[in-house]
This record gives sequence, C-alpha cells and structure tokens, in this order.
Amino acid sequence: MKYHYMSFALVITSILMIACGEADKRATKTSENIKVFVGVRIIDGTGKSSIEDGILIIRAGRISQVGMQSNIEIPEGAEIIDLKSMTLMPGIINTHGHVGNTLGLESGHYSEENILDHLNLYARYGVTTVVSLGGDGKEAAILRDQQDTTTLDRARIYIAGAVVTGDSPEEAINVVNDNVALGVDIIKIRVDDNLGTTEKMSEEIYQSVIAKAHELGLPLASHLYYLEDAKSLLQAGSDLIAHSVRDQLVDSALIALFKAKNVCYCPTLTREVSTFVYEDTPEFFDDPFFLREADPQVIEQLKDPERQQRVKESQSAQTYKLALETAKQNLKILADAGIQIAFGTDSGPPARFQGYFEHLEMELMAEAGLNPMQIIVSATGDAANCMGFKDLGTLEVGKWADFIVLKKNPLDDIKNSRSIESVWIAGNRISR
Repeated sequence: MKYHYMSFALVITSILMIACGEADKRATKTSENIKVFVGVRIIDGTGKSSIEDGILIIRAGRISQVGMQSNIEIPEGAEIIDLKSMTLMPGIINTHGHVGNTLGLESGHYSEENILDHLNLYARYGVTTVVSLGGDGKEAAILRDQQDTTTLDRARIYIAGAVVTGDSPEEAINVVNDNVALGVDIIKIRVDDNLGTTEKMSEEIYQSVIAKAHELGLPLASHLYYLEDAKSLLQAGSDLIAHSVRDQLVDSALIALFKAKNVCYCPTLTREVSTFVYEDTPEFFDDPFFLREADPQVIEQLKDPERQQRVKESQSAQTYKLALETAKQNLKILADAGIQIAFGTDSGPPARFQGYFEHLEMELMAEAGLNPMQIIVSATGDAANCMGFKDLGTLEVGKWADFIVLKKNPLDDIKNSRSIESVWIAGNRISR
C-alpha cells in the first residue's frame, strides 16, 4: 500500500513538474516582450516603396522582422497590435537642435530636469532622436550614456558640447579639448558675421579646429550663412553644413565640393521663420497640434503688440525673411543634384518650439519642392546616415524600434505627419 501512495505521489509530482515547465516556457516567451504590429502600411525610411498590409515584430526593443504580413509568421504568445488603415514610419531624427537651456522665452536655465522635459516634448511629437549642436554640459552626456537600453521612454540625445570659439587656433583647440573631455559626439564651429554685426571665425582658426577634430576622430559641423564660406569650409574638411546657404543661390562649384567630400546639408528653414514670424500672430497659434503642448503664457508674450512691432522694425528679421526664400531655392537645387539632406531645425532656443517646429520644417521642405518621400527619408534614414547612427533611422532588422504610428498617410501629404496615433522608442509606447 505504501508503494502505491509513493507511486501516486510521484505521478502528481511529475504532473506538477511538467505544468511548471510549461509555465516557465510561457513566462520566458512573455519575458521576451515580443510585440507584433499588423495590418499597417510601413514606410521604412530607406526610400523604398511603402509596404502595404505590413507587419513589424519587436523583440527586446529592436526590430526582429519586418515585411508583408503574408510572408511572416507571428510568434506564439506575442502581443499583437492591429494598425489596420494606419501608417508606420521611423521616428524623426533632428540633426540640429538644442536641448536643456530654454524655459519659456528665457535662456540660461540649463539643468537635467530641463533636458528631460525637452527630450520628452520632442518624443511626444515623434522626434525620437535629437543632436544637440551646442550648449551641452555633463548632464546631457550622462543622459546620452544611459539611453542604450530597452526601457528608454524619451528621445535619444547626442551632443556637441560648447560651440568652439577663440581668438587664436590655440584658444579654439583648448575648447575642443574640453569638449573631448566631456565626451561629445561632434564638434561645432560658427563661421558667421551675423549680417555684418560681428567678426567671423578666421580660416586659420577653423582649419586648425577641423584638423584637431579629425585627429581626435570626431566629425565637425559648421554653422554658416555665406556661399563662399561654405566652399572654404568644405575644402577644409567640414563634415556637416549645419545651416542653409542664404546670401545667394548655390552654384556648380559648391555642388561638386559636396559630392567630392560626401558631406550632408542641413537646411534649418524654421530657424529663419523664427526670426520674423512673430511680427504678427502666426497661423500656427491656432493649430491644435501646436496648442496641445504650447504654454499659454508664452503665446501671450509673443502676441504682445510692442514685441511684434519691434520684430517688424528689425532689419535683421526682415533680411532673414528674404533669406528664407533663398534657402528654400538652395534646398531644392541641392536635393535635385543628389546631395544628401540631413533633416534639422535649430529648434530649442526661445520661440523655436521643439517638436512642433520639426513638423513645420517638413511643411517648408515641401514648399521648397521636395516630395513627401524625400522629406521622410531626410528626416529618418538620411539623417541617421549623415550622423553615423548605425542602429537608428530605418525600420530594418536589428535596429532600435523607434517609430511613429500615423492615422493618415504622409506620402499623400507631408502634413499628415501630424496625425500621430502613437510614438514608440525602443519598443516602448510613449505617454502623450
């Protein structure tokens, strides 16, 4: 009889062990955190035609499969998200922003809290990565070093540190060395006389800075305004032209330099808009997509009649208004010539509204003559390529699952980039 009790106990134990094993398997499958997005149009950021009735599978924050739903098997136990009639595209990459220094309409508020506020704001607008081109401190470097994780729930940041200045090559190189100690991703210089009101960095100094940056293995971005400076900076080895040429139309010599040096061009059209648009009340002050994040106090300050009159009377503002038209023409010429366009806005300083200005930039690029696919690729795959981001920018296997789900198709109208249903970073849905 004792033997039978023991046999019964062994049977029960075996059943329990099998059941526990199955539970462990199910737990393992669940712990893999597999998400499957089905029935969706996929724009992958490479410039290829969109995938209709597509499927995107995420494991541990990265893309494991992407393609037509009919060709891919859904993993057992995966969370399935049905996106029928929607469009999925990579998250926007802004190769020229500024993060952490602005509060309301004031500069000088740099802090970790403010950096995080700005990165969360960018993310809610579908900007999943931003290159902060100047004014960055150790707080941003720390956050940058923490973002290679499956739990990320805000925009990624890359930094330039202090914009390099100096009255001699030695002084400027000291700033480069300080930036290297901070751990920057890129070096930035300014070669601009601010419409003749300040002195430009000399060729001797910027040639020394470019050479030092390259010696240290870092790319260099150049802020500029004039065509001739663009040519000189490309000849000196600048790796990114960080604003439009705005004094005159670009020529074949500049195009040849871009191609020979394989350098990207970042237009920042909204930078020009921000200099003059507040001479009146902008149309976008009535846009719900803008108002969902805008501070009513800031809006009222910008609508102040005295402030608006000062902008109307500002010679620089009116010059930049004209320069915008030149910038748009140059963008079209360079894009038609096959120059890679790195999407960027210069958002972040006061009244250059982070997140919203990225969508406004897309609208301006369309006005310049670029088609929706060109604009999307500029803001995703090309932006990543221009900055050397290997794991970002396109919806391809192995890359981070940073993307936007849209209710409307942006290939029909780039303004449909504003029809955001959800934003995902490292496979995590961002709270909006």
